[in-house]
Amino acid sequence: MPVKVAAFYQFAPLPDFRELREPLRAIAASLGIKGSVLLANEGINGTVAGSDEGIDALVQELQHGALFGGRLGNLELKFSGASEMPFQRLKIRLKKEIVTLGDTTVDPTRQVGTYVEPSEWNALIAAPDTLVIDTRNAFEVAMGTFEGAVDPGIKSFGQFKEFAAEKLDPAKHKKIAMFCTGGIRCEKASAYLLAHGFSEVYHLKGGILRYLEGVPEQDSRWRGECFVFDERVALGHGLRERGDGSHE
Repeated sequence: MPVKVAAFYQFAPLPDFRELREPLRAIAASLGIKGSVLLANEGINGTVAGSDEGIDALVQELQHGALFGGRLGNLELKFSGASEMPFQRLKIRLKKEIVTLGDTTVDPTRQVGTYVEPSEWNALIAAPDTLVIDTRNAFEVAMGTFEGAVDPGIKSFGQFKEFAAEKLDPAKHKKIAMFCTGGIRCEKASAYLLAHGFSEVYHLKGGILRYLEGVPEQDSRWRGECFVFDERVALGHGLRERGDGSHE
């Protein structure tokens, strides 16, 4: 049977994240879920796979169940499919950050840039006064990116701070639009830039995956494939798996 994959995250205050680990593991395991979930004081980040029923039940628990008490009501969520289970086991990990930037002064639960829906993204990045930045790692960018986007040339997201310090200037770069795979890295990067004097910062809501899911291929400004961190390796327009016509 086809496998349902859910990628999700939300920046939300979770001071009790350590106590949430084992109950969440028990719930996911009981539903036959495999994949990886990160918990931190700043929120949750995960990609998991299972049956339709299992994934739907887990999402219901995250958004509306007693465990999180409604704190994940704005969960950024994307579904895709896989021909076979893309994960070998279930991992629930405790982390300092759900996406590692390495700057404790940045708090996305308080302030982030302006969300841009995929339907509005093309117009934003086509504007001549917009600096478009791909916040992903260099090897991801090499597989595909948006036309005209700047590649910071970083090996890990934690190096974004150095890129910003060396290459970006609030006085010069008045309008910045950023994107990443699912939205989490560019959202945190937007919080970082706002904290460092940049005033007009945008980020693609739901990331590349949401864009590829919702924007018709004939209207797309995306070129190439989108790397994903599981055994599917890459997805194309319509979130099709590599090898089923998505890269032809």
